[in-house]
Amino acid sequence: MDITFLLNGSPVALSGVDPTMTLLDWLREDRGLTGTKEGCNEGDCGACTVMVVDNRGHKALNACILFLPQLHGRAIRTVEGMQGSNGELHPVQQAMIDCHGSQCGFCTPGFITSMVVGHTQGRTDHDNVLAGNLCRCTGYAPIIRAAQSVEDADPPEWLDDQPETLDASPQAFAPESSDALAAWYQAHPDGTLIAGATDVGLWVTKQLRDLGNVAFLNRCWDLKRFDITDDTIRVGAAVTMTELGETMQLHYPSYAEMIRRYGSEQVRNAATLGGNIANGSPIGDNPPALIAIGATLVLRKGDVRREMAMEDFFVDYGKQDRAPGEFVETIIIPRGQDRLRCYKLSKRFDQDISAVCGCFNISAEDGQIKSARIAFGGMAGIPKRAARAEAALIGQPWTTDTIQTATAAFAQDFEPLSDMRASAGYRLETAKNMLVRYFNEAQGTATSVLEVTS
Repeated sequence: MDITFLLNGSPVALSGVDPTMTLLDWLREDRGLTGTKEGCNEGDCGACTVMVVDNRGHKALNACILFLPQLHGRAIRTVEGMQGSNGELHPVQQAMIDCHGSQCGFCTPGFITSMVVGHTQGRTDHDNVLAGNLCRCTGYAPIIRAAQSVEDADPPEWLDDQPETLDASPQAFAPESSDALAAWYQAHPDGTLIAGATDVGLWVTKQLRDLGNVAFLNRCWDLKRFDITDDTIRVGAAVTMTELGETMQLHYPSYAEMIRRYGSEQVRNAATLGGNIANGSPIGDNPPALIAIGATLVLRKGDVRREMAMEDFFVDYGKQDRAPGEFVETIIIPRGQDRLRCYKLSKRFDQDISAVCGCFNISAEDGQIKSARIAFGGMAGIPKRAARAEAALIGQPWTTDTIQTATAAFAQDFEPLSDMRASAGYRLETAKNMLVRYFNEAQGTATSVLEVTS
């Protein structure tokens, strides 16, 4: 495969690229740009963060799970490319020096890169910007002070890359439309589809797997769109979690708040909604929310499309209702009165896998429950509705007694496992507590510990 991109302001043209060569390995081994570090090699620590620019703007991404073909037609800046041609430091770099934001220094290049992206975007929510960068030395306070100190500084002109001027011709296995993808996938039903690579990347870096035939979806522009009507929000499967969170903030803010805790800034900038659904994880955070809303999937094989309710897609652990050569094309989210609440329970607040993720969508009129959709991740081998708990609610009075009766039904709906994240008993108990919390919030009671003040 032949690809072209800008690297620290200079054009790069590569031929015969291994499609699963990571940007991190190429930078360090081929170009000697060792400022970009390898820490976890799975997108968790942020030591490998680079800045990527395309026609949608600047974003921070993890180079360790970013494959070279995903960079075609883009511009990349490593920490070595943050200073000017005469050696002038970026304001963020100078601030890190002035505020003593570095000790051992291993994580510093990743922090600087994330901070530069946030600075370029005019962001001041520094805790969010830096949640995907880990430091074991400084305690973060001087790093946050460094970011705050340059909030009013102008971004330097030398970072004004223009990647769209590059030759961005289509590649054989990087289709530019869902039609081209459908034709390729029907001809290669054993192929691997790569969108953000936040999951597939680990198949290479951790499992050392040979992926065989691969197709990169980052150039399927029609899969990156929203189509919003009075009744529905149609989301292309290649929409990133960052983009989804921005849109859901306008329609289902509780879902958007959960998305803020989905991975890190770098992961959300790459991970796609379709990928999170198609991998079928029992602890993926999107399916419970979408099931509770009542979303449907559009699956496509060749020119044939079919729709199904989200909850019907997940058949068993590791098994989905998806034929060879068929892919998730669109997610259809119904619009309506927002009664959705999503509760994510994990050991860390940021960038952690859910032990339990519960999503609730219950309507009541004149003191009686009219409808209930409740879905959980982490409670079974698949994302699953709480059918018996829902039945115990519908038609009953909207009271504490009804809620207590319904919580007992969770033991009939689920037989959770005990693992490193939580015991079965703990999962069941917290699921019950989430329903109680939903009821209390509906009554206007403050329940979030994040809002407690002295």
